[in-house]
Amino acid sequence: MKDGKMKDEKMKLNIKATILLSFGFFGSSLIWQVYSNFVPPLLESRFGFSTFVIGLIMAIDSFLGVIIQPLFGRLSDKTRTRFGRRLPYLFICMPLCAILFILIPYMPSVGSMMAVIIVFTFLMGVWRTPAVSLMPDMTPGPLQSQANGIVNLMGAVGAIIALGGGGLMYGLGGEPLPFLVAGLLLVAAMGVLALFVREPENPYANTKAKDKSVSLKNMEVKERRSFLFLLLAIFFWFAGYNAIDTFFSLYVIHNLGGTAGDAGIMLSLFAVTLVAFSIPAGILGAKYGRKKTIIIGLIGISALFVPMLLIPSRNLTTVLLMVAGICWACVNINSLPMITRISGPLRIGAFIGYYYLFSFGAQIVTPPLLGWIRDMVGYYEILFIYAIVGFAIAIFFMLKVRHGEIDSEHTEPAVAEEATPTS
Repeated sequence: MKDGKMKDEKMKLNIKATILLSFGFFGSSLIWQVYSNFVPPLLESRFGFSTFVIGLIMAIDSFLGVIIQPLFGRLSDKTRTRFGRRLPYLFICMPLCAILFILIPYMPSVGSMMAVIIVFTFLMGVWRTPAVSLMPDMTPGPLQSQANGIVNLMGAVGAIIALGGGGLMYGLGGEPLPFLVAGLLLVAAMGVLALFVREPENPYANTKAKDKSVSLKNMEVKERRSFLFLLLAIFFWFAGYNAIDTFFSLYVIHNLGGTAGDAGIMLSLFAVTLVAFSIPAGILGAKYGRKKTIIIGLIGISALFVPMLLIPSRNLTTVLLMVAGICWACVNINSLPMITRISGPLRIGAFIGYYYLFSFGAQIVTPPLLGWIRDMVGYYEILFIYAIVGFAIAIFFMLKVRHGEIDSEHTEPAVAEEATPTS
């Protein structure tokens, strides 16, 4: 054990390689931020949909993601190509997603709009888990909080471009321009991955593991309970976050007298502080504990939403959102490394699939549920109450988590056959 700890201490993160592999997450974050910020106002203004209907449409990607992402996460674990396990999914789906995304604002009817959205969200679900799995594939466990900080920093840069730049482009060129630029940047991100990222050789390439190796039943009882509590916490904090992510632009339009572009610029400042604190959040998680850092972040963001709820001021909301970005970094940066620490190297894609099963499950429930509640109560401030309740429940479940820290153990799945040496 001492030798293992000394080895961990000598490990150094390959920052350049981590930045390059982060371009998949960069492209995904950029696209989803443009989608979340500009599609709800587009649906409202063009088709006159209610908040509930908009919420249902915005939940399509999450509904498909719950089914698709665990499936393709597990498939990518087993994929064997000369390009690696994960990258083939990105190379096929990213350019197709870019084309469909550019087409969204040009769809003249409900039917054509829904057809493009459904195919687009399906393909996004195919490559998301393989893209996220690249980081733990290429990073030792003790360094994954720091690496995830860099990955999320790149994702936040994508969000800043999408929200800040998208807000400006919306003012200059109307609805289509943010979608066009985001689609082109997604293709550029794929180009970076194709040119500079080479997946490491899979250490289990010649190992045939039993299918039950990714089953929760194959884990020790205490570890399984801890993992399930972590997944429940993830569900509820994403329920709270998705309340803001989905309906904030409508809140700004109806309560603060702004536009979708104004909302994008305000949220871009949230992303700026998320960028600034992504790496420090990973360092804090490594030094003081991932669980403790997550709980502090959840408490902080909940406290910041209270004055947003009580005082409808654009300037105050903008300032508080900037501080909230720091808190969200503490949560978001340290959660995925807890999942991959429990999974072990053989089950990374499958367990990231579980992560997305619960996070997207929350995003299936929240848009239509909160949209229905908003229609019932008649005011958009309810989104802050919904978020605070979600974060509070997440804290309750996080207090029960006992695994996922850097020095915690995980249970490796049984292997059916011994690995055969490669020539």
